[in-house]
Order: sequence, then C-alpha cells, then structure tokens
Amino acid sequence: MRESLKEKQIVLGVTGSIAAVETVRLIHALRRKGGRVTAVMSGAATRIIHPDALTYATGNETVVAITGRVEHVIHCGDDGTANLLLIAPCTANTLCKIAAGIDDTPVTTFATTALGRGMPVIVVPAMHHSMFRHPGVRDCLARLETWGVEVVPPRIEEGKAKIAGIDEIVLYCERALLGRSLAGKRILISSGPCREPVDDIRVLTTRSTGQMGQELALQAFRLGAEVTIVHSGRIPCVRNILVTSASDMREAVLRICREEPPDLYISAAAISDFAPEPFAGKLRSGAPVTLTLNPLPKLLDEVITGCGIPAVAFKVGSDEEEAAQDLLRKGARMVVVNGPENMGSPQGAAVILGNDTRVEIEGSKEELAAEIWEHIPLRGVSR
Repeated sequence: MRESLKEKQIVLGVTGSIAAVETVRLIHALRRKGGRVTAVMSGAATRIIHPDALTYATGNETVVAITGRVEHVIHCGDDGTANLLLIAPCTANTLCKIAAGIDDTPVTTFATTALGRGMPVIVVPAMHHSMFRHPGVRDCLARLETWGVEVVPPRIEEGKAKIAGIDEIVLYCERALLGRSLAGKRILISSGPCREPVDDIRVLTTRSTGQMGQELALQAFRLGAEVTIVHSGRIPCVRNILVTSASDMREAVLRICREEPPDLYISAAAISDFAPEPFAGKLRSGAPVTLTLNPLPKLLDEVITGCGIPAVAFKVGSDEEEAAQDLLRKGARMVVVNGPENMGSPQGAAVILGNDTRVEIEGSKEELAAEIWEHIPLRGVSR
C-alpha cells in the first residue's frame, strides 16, 4: 500500500456517537497509509469506547482532558505538530458548538485552536437523520464550510446519517494533505471493460477490471480535482456515470464533453473496437456460430478533434509504442502503454510516452496512478 500520509501528523477527535466504535479501524487505516495519529476524546466518547483502546491503536497517549501541558496548543496551535484535525465521528452537538466557537470539551477546544491557526480541519457527521435535517445543524454545517472546514457526507440509511466509510474518510484526509495540485480542475475518465451483446444471454468483453481507471480517478480526487468516471462500477468521492456497452460510453463521454467540458479526459477504458450484430433471442448451443463484428467509432479521436478536449490515452499490448506515437501525432497529450498481463492484476508495469518523454514505471495500480499523474502535462489544460 502506498504511504501517501507518510510523516503526516493527524489528530483524531472522537465525540459521543455510537460510530465511535469504528475509530480503531479508522486509525489502523490511517496508519497503514503512513500517518501518525493522536486521539482526543470528549467525555461522552469515553463512555462508548475506552481511551486505552485508542492509545493502543495509535501508539500515543489519548487526550481526554486539557491540562497544564496545553495539549491543544502543542498539537494544533500556531507552531503545533499536527497537519490535520479530523473529527470522526462528529455529533450534532459538537459541530454546532464548533460553529458557535464554544469550547467545553477537549475536542471543541482542539477545533477552535486549529481553526484559529488555519490548519486543515475535516468533520465527519454521524447522527440520526432527523438531527442531520435540523435547520440549525444544516446552518452550522454551512458555516463550517465557509470557514474552509471539509465535511465528509454521511451515508443516509435506516433513518440515520451514518458515518462515512473508512476508505472515504481516508481519501478526504489524503485530499486535505497532498497539496491539491488539481484544485479547480474537472477531470473526466472512462474506465473498465465494455460488454457488447451477442444475443439475449451472451456478451463479448475483455479481461479489463477497470482498476487502473478507478485508481486514476481516486488519485485525481486526492489531488483536489472534481472527478467524473464513466464505467460499470462505483467508487467513493467521485461522480459515477454507469454504462455497459461502447455505445453507452461514447454517448455519455460526448454528452459530458459538450455540456460540461472537462479540463482533461483520460481514456483508460478497454472500449470495444468491434460490436457483433446481436442475435434476437438465444443462440442454440452445440453447433458452430459465425459472428459478424462491425467496427466502432474511435471515441478518443472524437474527443480530441471533435470536442477539442486535452486527452491522455491508454494502449494495451506488448508492441504498441508505435501505435502510441500515432496517438501523440493526433493530439493526445500523453499515452500510457501497458501489457495484457496487467489486466486483472493488482500490480503492473507501464511505459509513459509524451512528445519528448519516455518513462518506465511499475508497482501497485495505486502507485502507477500516482506516477502517471506526476507526468501528465497540465499546462494549457484549463478551460
């Protein structure tokens, strides 16, 4: 796993929601990313999960009271050691107190200190849905956002505004701490396989899983972009446009390019080059079948030449570098060439080709995505 939070000091504020039972798992997830975590708890939180559990999980003493050591200043003051204050879970009581500048728990005192310093603050609400809908709570959330506080949306389920998933919270932490080099950029990514119907039952597809495109989308979110991904799956923190066939993908991508033009399009999908003439009903088994495959339009060409959108292309194959040069000549900003052995594997290797560059990379798909974003030429992609 890529240690994107290495050397980052995170203070985790825990308040009196039953979702506090999830904090040990959250701490482990942050530490696996390389983060150093210190927990601070309200009195109500200590009645749900014992401070010793968080001390064990973090490896640091849990703060349960502000003492003469002025813990809030040590961590979140002007010269404090912390890079981020994450309050998860954050109750309605706590977030409204923070919005009013009230300090009557260790967590709210840390929040006032952090906001005064101007350091990143993230709140992760967790409460009953009726409380989350309260106009006063909504006003307090809006006020916090005007102060630059990042609010991680809850999951509305079973009459509750449940705490967001751990992976989602970690992504927001990475976004807050990785510099937001893509802030203000709109990124469109197509990802994964397409499925072309052969009959009412069967389809033609590829071995692509879409993991590379998904990791590119998540990394773009970490770097501050507004991300739309067109694929057949669903990942957190970005807008998911669900499609199945190449025609579905083409229609969705071209519609977005016309109606809300992105700053950059990344074609990481294994878009079908051919579609069979579908058979009405079900083909009978036990006898040879001849399929007629009709060529499909090249979506990347339409995006580059028809819409004028800067684009990054992907090519799959063991000898595709010459074909990649053709894409560069047609106007692609960069081409990533990888082999079929990468499909379905959590690890991979690729060659990044630009007009004047050739870089070989390898690692996990998350590491590859981060490396690819490091090499994408962003100059001139703002619209």
